[in-house]
Amino acid sequence: MLKSETPLLSPRFALALQFANQIHATQARGGRGAPYISHLMAVSALVLEYGGNEDQAIAGLLHDAAEDCGGRPMLDTVRVMFGDEVADIVECCTDTFETPKPQWQPRKQAYIDRMREEPHNARLVVTADKLHNLSNTLRDIRAKGATAWKNEMAGSANKAADKQIWYYKGCLQSLSDGWSSPLLGEFSQAVTELESLMTKA
Repeated sequence: MLKSETPLLSPRFALALQFANQIHATQARGGRGAPYISHLMAVSALVLEYGGNEDQAIAGLLHDAAEDCGGRPMLDTVRVMFGDEVADIVECCTDTFETPKPQWQPRKQAYIDRMREEPHNARLVVTADKLHNLSNTLRDIRAKGATAWKNEMAGSANKAADKQIWYYKGCLQSLSDGWSSPLLGEFSQAVTELESLMTKA
């Protein structure tokens, strides 16, 4: 373990973790039903492990705040509490501010298209989010078996295997446009595994 003479993260990070836990307190992940904060901590950890700074790590904790917990007023709160860089990244991670959300495929296509233009500091957070989501999906596929999972998801309008492959491949292509990161390599491997498992199912 390497040690530093000064703290590597400031009290802002602790505040962001507390705030994220507060606003997502009643939400759970799909699948195994873990508290939603588990996903936010995992995304933030990936950001830090792949060279992100504190603002990016805080944005990892808060990347779903606006989309799932209050829209633009929540984004304004994030901006006041944590600054412009964090808020701008959270905005990049948000695929809609509308309630109810627009139809899934047009909304996701617009999000994919927009990723090509987003700054690199935001793309690291987005990639960490997508990788963690896909890693959980792959875990569920391995646990249930590819055919059983594919059949189970076939009845869902937005989670069918072909739509998941389309979405993740689109995200990978857009995020890779003009930007490179070792994290993209991890994401690419996960997308390839998903496609391979579904092809064989």
